[in-house]
Amino acid sequence: MSRVALRVSLLLLLLLLLADLGRAGTEFDQEHDGEDSPHSREKGPGHSHWSYEDRDYWGQDYLDCADNMQSPINIDMAKTIFSPQLRPIQLSGYSLPASDRLRLRNNGHTVLLELPESLAITGGYAQQYRAAQLHLHWGSPSGPGSEHTINGRRFAAEIHVVHYNTKYDSFSEAMVYPDGLAVLGAFLEVGPRENPYYQEILKHLSKIQREGEEVLVPGFNIAGLLPANLKLYFHYNGSLTTPPCFQTVKWTVFNQTVLLSHDQMLTLVTSLRNDDSKPLQNNYRLVQGLHGRRVLASFQTTLLSEKHLPSDSDGSAGGERHSSSSFHAGDVLAVLFGVLFAITALAFLLYIYKHRSQNARLDSPTKSKVIYTAATTENTA
Repeated sequence: MSRVALRVSLLLLLLLLLADLGRAGTEFDQEHDGEDSPHSREKGPGHSHWSYEDRDYWGQDYLDCADNMQSPINIDMAKTIFSPQLRPIQLSGYSLPASDRLRLRNNGHTVLLELPESLAITGGYAQQYRAAQLHLHWGSPSGPGSEHTINGRRFAAEIHVVHYNTKYDSFSEAMVYPDGLAVLGAFLEVGPRENPYYQEILKHLSKIQREGEEVLVPGFNIAGLLPANLKLYFHYNGSLTTPPCFQTVKWTVFNQTVLLSHDQMLTLVTSLRNDDSKPLQNNYRLVQGLHGRRVLASFQTTLLSEKHLPSDSDGSAGGERHSSSSFHAGDVLAVLFGVLFAITALAFLLYIYKHRSQNARLDSPTKSKVIYTAATTENTA
């Protein structure tokens, strides 16, 4: 009986150790996701023209890129702080007539649309910010490419609408001041229908495939590129996500995602080429450390609820669901095996105690006539 109990105990202990090792391996893979992908191979320092392939060396040529208030970040919804002072974002002048002509260009890093100064953020910030440009970040046909992540999840793509404080005369002047810039960010996901607002950009990409090429496009409702709900968002202080990485950006990342059709997303990630004449893909920076920064939310987030995860324009949760809970299947297995092991160990100890008690009684004077034989050693392997 003791031999059986010992075998069971050893087996359960082995299973527990395997479960822990499996969970640790999964966590390691999640923490290092993307670091071995093609776009992370280093070219080395000393490049005057930066690229996403040498982003590990950005901090050598642009000191701010190595500082402690960098963007993008992972937004852990369980750790965000609800701030009732965060009011809905209000936009002004975002609907442009078709008679306006906007410059759309491929700068080798992204597709960039220059915006007139008549576009402005007039609510949600303590000061007014006027628009300068918008651009996109994306992945590849085989993977997502948003810059910010939510609970560790990366979305298909991300739009940034860049503004500068009206107290300064220009974007170039404002970008070096702590209150100089404000960027509105939103996640893009694949949906069932074509997005007519994004089509106003995507239908022109074939004309600007190479770096430096540009085209004039008719004006349209720029607000259509952003989520319909501008009340739900996250806010934190960060930086530009490309060199020179100035830490002068007040970030607003919307909770509601925007949907593009599958063909539109494919057009975005396959149409352009970078400064090396290679496909312009995976043009996103990996998330940076918070270093004590607070991430505020304009709404109440719930640890175990999914209703506040970024949702699409129809109000349903965008893409696959990711619970904020850190209690995963590996933890459940570890706890289960731990309980079984504890029960088995307790039973084994009780058996040993009972066995020794019997021996003690046999050793007593009243049992002195009992003849004992030495226990034989058996191979239990």
